[in-house]
Parts: sequence; structure tokens; C-alpha cells
Amino acid sequence: MDKVKIGTSDLDVTRINLGGNVFGWTLDEQQSFEILDAFVAGGFNFIDTADTYSWWVNGTGGQSETIIGNWLKSRSNRSQVVIATKVGSQTKEHPFDISKKHILKSVDESLKRLQTDYIDLYYTHFDDKVTPLEETLSAYDEIIKAGKVRYIAASNVDPDRLKASFDLAEREGLPKYVALQPHYNLVERKKYETEYAPLAEKYQLTVFPYWSLAAGFLTGKYRTEYDLGKSVRGEAAKKYLNEQGLEVLKVLDTVSDKHQATQATVALAWLLSRPHIGAPIVSATSKKQLETIFAAPKLILDAEDIKLLEEISY
Repeated sequence: MDKVKIGTSDLDVTRINLGGNVFGWTLDEQQSFEILDAFVAGGFNFIDTADTYSWWVNGTGGQSETIIGNWLKSRSNRSQVVIATKVGSQTKEHPFDISKKHILKSVDESLKRLQTDYIDLYYTHFDDKVTPLEETLSAYDEIIKAGKVRYIAASNVDPDRLKASFDLAEREGLPKYVALQPHYNLVERKKYETEYAPLAEKYQLTVFPYWSLAAGFLTGKYRTEYDLGKSVRGEAAKKYLNEQGLEVLKVLDTVSDKHQATQATVALAWLLSRPHIGAPIVSATSKKQLETIFAAPKLILDAEDIKLLEEISY
């Protein structure tokens, strides 16, 4: 199984990052275990979650980490997988928060739920935009030195604050982010490609896109408003049901037919062809969906495929 190194770290990960947002939401613990087992059996090793998944269910979150922790304990395979989790998101109990107090409290809570001594990759999930960067990075420095976290990464941090974080880290000898988790896919290209891709290049960041399939839109299953009712996540795909979005699906249909692949596989393969992309983050609720995901790193799109996809996408 091909792997990539995350930024300047010593973490090697496979080229699909399993999204844990569905664990404890649309999948119960037993179903989640089945997906996790199949993912690892397929040769993959990279699992993504957050301390607040799925806060929209119970107001506080923690379900995903708890399920993953129970799975890690029952399978005794902690050293065989790379676990990424996050801090800073809102819940019904607190707003976005990357203060030192919140980070130090949250990391211990995550470790307890995950039933592990360390987190491989710890993300700033959302920037609260008010906490001084030095406070946040010094908190990360403390938990890295304590052995609780190996490396840090950034998700929803605006470009200016991201650049300032690197400047500060360089100046003060504080930890630097090694990866970036942006919103990026065939129908959400502009912001990442214009604002973040140059930073990924400059700071040697490995990129792990979230919403890689645009809330399921790029699977091709949502083509009319009626289709949105097929899934609890369907409404999130509604904004792509326009002329341009449907044109993207037509091209995906063409390329997927050519390769005898699914639209989702092609959409993920396109991401994997882009510079700096390490592994798209994709969740799965069935083994059939996993098979579609597993096929993406094996599918090599040719120049004509990429041209067709990029001319129609946005």
C-alpha cells in the first residue's frame, strides 16, 4: 500500500483518510467497528475524528472518539494506525475556542475517550480568531513536550492567521503545523487553490481535504431535489444542484464510464492527482462505499480526464 509522509513529520499514512464524523451519528458502535475493521483490513491506516463529533446529536459530541477508543482497545492495534483528532470547534456548551485552558482540558478528554496515551496529529479545528497565536502554540508546545501529541495541524484557519502562526513559531521556537485540512473538491476549488495551495507549497504542508465528495454530491446520487431525501446529509448537497453542478456530474459520468469506475472514485482520484494532496478525508457507512473509496488510489487519470474535469469544475 502506497503511503505519504505528512509534511516534515515522521508519520507515514495511506492515501485515504477515513472520516469518523459518522461514528455515533449515522452508525452505531457495532456498525462503526465493522467499517473500521474493513478499512484496516484493506491496508489503510489513517483515521480522522474530532472531539466534538457528533455535537449536533447530543449538544456536546464525543461519540466518535469514544467509539474509536473502544475499537482501539478491543483490537489492540493502536501502534498500527495513525489517529488525527481536533480541538476548537463549537458545541451547544461553548463557542469556538483555542485558548490554552480549553486545549489543555480538551486534549486530556480526547485521550481518555480514545483510550490512548498519545494523539498522532492534533488539529486546530476552528480558529476562534481572538486567542493570541502565542497562547495557542504554547499550549501545543506543552502537550507535545508532555508526549500527549506528536504533531499539530490546521483546519479552518484563515490564511493570514496561518502565515502569522508560522512566523511566530519560527521566531519563538514553537511547534509548526505539518498538515492542512481544507474544504476542497471538484465543486469547491477557488478558495483552496488561490489562498491555501501557495501556503501548502511554502510551508511543506501535506493537505487532507474534507468534504472530498461535496457532502455526497460527487457520488452522483443527488441529481434532483427529490434525491436529497435519500440521506440525512442530503440537504448539504442542495447548493450544488444548479446548472454548473449538473455539468460536473455529466463529466464525471463520462470519465467514470471510460474507466469503469464510480463517480466517487473518479472525484477522489482527481484530488489525489493534485499537488500536495496526501489523502482525501472520506466517511463510509457501508462496505460497498469502502470499496469505492479503496479504488481511488489505484485509479490513475490521464491528461485528457483531468482536462475535462478541470475545465468544467469550479
